[in-house]
Amino acid sequence: MKIRPPAVAGTFYPGEPTALRTRVLELMTAARPGQTGPLKALVAPHAGYVYSGPIAASAYAALEQSSAPVSRVVLLGPAHRVAFRGLALPSATHFETPLGLVSLDLGAGAALADLPQVRTFDRAHAEEHGLEVHLPFLQEVVGELLLVPLVVGEATAQEVAEVLARLWGGEETLIVVSTDLSHYLDDETARRRDQATAEIILQLGWDRLGEGDACGRFPLAGLLFEAARRGLQARLLDLRNSADTAGPRNQVVGYGAFAIG
Repeated sequence: MKIRPPAVAGTFYPGEPTALRTRVLELMTAARPGQTGPLKALVAPHAGYVYSGPIAASAYAALEQSSAPVSRVVLLGPAHRVAFRGLALPSATHFETPLGLVSLDLGAGAALADLPQVRTFDRAHAEEHGLEVHLPFLQEVVGELLLVPLVVGEATAQEVAEVLARLWGGEETLIVVSTDLSHYLDDETARRRDQATAEIILQLGWDRLGEGDACGRFPLAGLLFEAARRGLQARLLDLRNSADTAGPRNQVVGYGAFAIG
């Protein structure tokens, strides 16, 4: 057993199990109800819970309402700490949060072994918050699950989509892309920018995502590419920014929650 310990427990989200479970349940209870419909993938933000937790909860409320028997989650997010090219798997067998251990799908590495854009790179995972903040939601909503965690560096939409195609699975597999939207614009400018980005996502316009639209644009573009190839549709669950939750209005970060199915 090789455990990747939590890196941001106590900062991005509560570090004590009871407080964390209570916070997740509070966020889920207050979540905006989304449109029901087929659900294969979610797009949700990854800031501290005080900022983006309500919007992330909107995504996981859609999962909670779904009848899909999810037991495996492919979780992709951008690299915040380490610059690299391609997609990084960890060598860990488990990820840990204050709510317990999450088992990794150890067969995923073998399924991706011949893809040159994928490698095992623990340094990309060691301090990365973009995947970790989703785990308590998944632990509460899904319960026991197998996880495929992928930190995405610089990569083309096609490279990410090729990985997703290998891991797509059936109803048991949910894909989650972790991304925030615009960063550090004033509130009014951010709302216009994020609305435009939301329209791109709803149209599965993978080739129209630009730098500054979303910090996780590389994994997001890959998901939109594969969703378009498979004839899926996206729907908006929530679109807000940090001024709506806990931040000032002169510099905000945008957050969106989307379901794809």
